[in-house]
Amino acid sequence: MKIVFFGTPQFAVPTLQSLIEHPEFEVVSVVTQPDKRRGRGRKTIPSAVKKVALEHDIPAWQPKRVKKSQETLAKLREAAADAFVVVAYGQILSQEILDMPRTGCINVHGSILPQYRGAAPIQWSIYNGDRETGITTMLMDQGLDTGDMLLKAYTKIDLLDNSLDIAIKLANQGAELLIETLLKLDSNSLTPTPQNDDESSYARLIDKADYIIDWSQDAIAIHNQIRAFYPNCVTSFRSQPLKVKATIPLVKEYLEQLPTPLQAKWQELEQLSGDSGEIVTNIKNFGTVVQTGSGLLLLTEVQLAGKKSQSGWDFVNGMRLSVGEKLGES
Repeated sequence: MKIVFFGTPQFAVPTLQSLIEHPEFEVVSVVTQPDKRRGRGRKTIPSAVKKVALEHDIPAWQPKRVKKSQETLAKLREAAADAFVVVAYGQILSQEILDMPRTGCINVHGSILPQYRGAAPIQWSIYNGDRETGITTMLMDQGLDTGDMLLKAYTKIDLLDNSLDIAIKLANQGAELLIETLLKLDSNSLTPTPQNDDESSYARLIDKADYIIDWSQDAIAIHNQIRAFYPNCVTSFRSQPLKVKATIPLVKEYLEQLPTPLQAKWQELEQLSGDSGEIVTNIKNFGTVVQTGSGLLLLTEVQLAGKKSQSGWDFVNGMRLSVGEKLGES
């Protein structure tokens, strides 16, 4: 099968690599977002997908607006592809593009549809405390992730998984599922299933306001926020910004999932209390413990403004944290 691959970030790379390596497929070209200037030096950096395409001498097309680029549209028609594969491309495809390939446009989406349609399915699934997510392959239409579903695969979300951990798992899972999907479509052994719109939910883009920690929320909610929007959640400490990158909720509901040394301290921890955002104790080799609106939260990785990330215990020692100090005060 001749394939044109649409994708941009690292999440799309395993699927592209699987297509390149598989003997049944020929990736004739890649469509990806234009190079961007990044970092202090404002160097022009190609997308992760473009890097892979260049390594394998595959043409990479980078239109600013794919559905408006007559040059790219002409190339897509000339490619005479059996299928377009779309993984986190970042632009909406027109009906003209969707109609071009013989088999159709197949999307690899990071949720179990119809839940979490939209741009940030992994993050909002973790934010909402889901314990399972997965990949859905689907035939694309002009709606936002509303096309008929093809195959699904499921992945467990563990208590300490963050969005990067899950993205890596799903990217690899999606690569395998896409290959199976294409082979079954090509052999006419796969029946598309319409989505039930009544069961759908929307995973909107993440705003800067979503990163701000409100210590009056309960420990699980804050923990889910921090791991969902990793590595960007922020609070204030001693009048300076402090990124909180990893936490452990010290909540009875999750006691059996805690590291053994923390389980051993449970009776001691249960006696602690304070105001929201207040440091109530420091645990050797782990980090500082903060009172939330309900329950305690252990900070295991943080980053001070202008500094590198550090463990929670290094933070305790380096800043000489004292019980009674507060996070989240301006």
